[in-house]
Amino acid sequence: MSAVLTIVRAGPLTSIQDEGRFGMLRHGISASGPMDGGAFAQAGALAGGGRGGVEFTMAGLDIRLARGQCRVGFAGGDFTIRHNGAALDWPGAVTLAAGDMLAVTPGRWGNYGYLRFDADMDMAPVMGSIATNSRARLGGRVLQAGDEVALTGGSAAVPVRAGPEAQDDGPIRVAWGLHADLFSPELRQRFAAAEFVVSLRLDRMGVRLEDAGRVFADAAILSLASDAIVPGDIQILGDGTPIVLMRDHQPTGGYPRIATVISADLDRFAQLRPGTPVAFEPVSVEHARALLRSRRT
Repeated sequence: MSAVLTIVRAGPLTSIQDEGRFGMLRHGISASGPMDGGAFAQAGALAGGGRGGVEFTMAGLDIRLARGQCRVGFAGGDFTIRHNGAALDWPGAVTLAAGDMLAVTPGRWGNYGYLRFDADMDMAPVMGSIATNSRARLGGRVLQAGDEVALTGGSAAVPVRAGPEAQDDGPIRVAWGLHADLFSPELRQRFAAAEFVVSLRLDRMGVRLEDAGRVFADAAILSLASDAIVPGDIQILGDGTPIVLMRDHQPTGGYPRIATVISADLDRFAQLRPGTPVAFEPVSVEHARALLRSRRT
């Protein structure tokens, strides 16, 4: 089976992703992969499990099937999707024939959505993955209007791992980070009690937080020797601004990381739109591991 998609309209940072490029951090390359891994997996299961998919941002996406036939699964934040003008349920799936259009526009919440297919995205892996790393310029590519994407072959269906059905207002859970002890107990308590706001300055590398309470304004330790970073690290910049590092994070950083968003909540954090209040709740590493295991069963 083969098919060709044409990108008719693409918002900023629309890209090709797969599960990620793991094991390359020692070479200075982050794993990348989907910002919302659960929604990416859910869209793949709805489609039939082909390799790779399209990640689009809040502005949405329009595609046309130029040639062939394929099944498309879609999931992610809340979006509206239309097939040749007719509204479909979100998340869901549809079979496209040559000439068919899919139009995706934003709904009530969420920054990222996914289209997955019952065939593989036809492109050569780079370092074992087709995931687009927008910073290192590796993998698939950032998609723009007029681009064509070929699909070929097919894959066995993958297990369903459900993405969020609605935006959760609860705190984002974190584990204390590598440098937490460099901050005073009083400052850590202020961090845990504070309410931040997701700023307009967000991308696949990181999300800056607005800090009206100036929690870190008087912090003294804001520069360190660089060491390794993982997705979800909350780094405190030199001016006291907190930034949550995401899938295309830099390999090392010289600012202290007070905490790390746990894996079970990182998808949910990625879907918080600018202007959304966010609070952090510290949990133990053992609790974070138990939550991750429960998602995988």
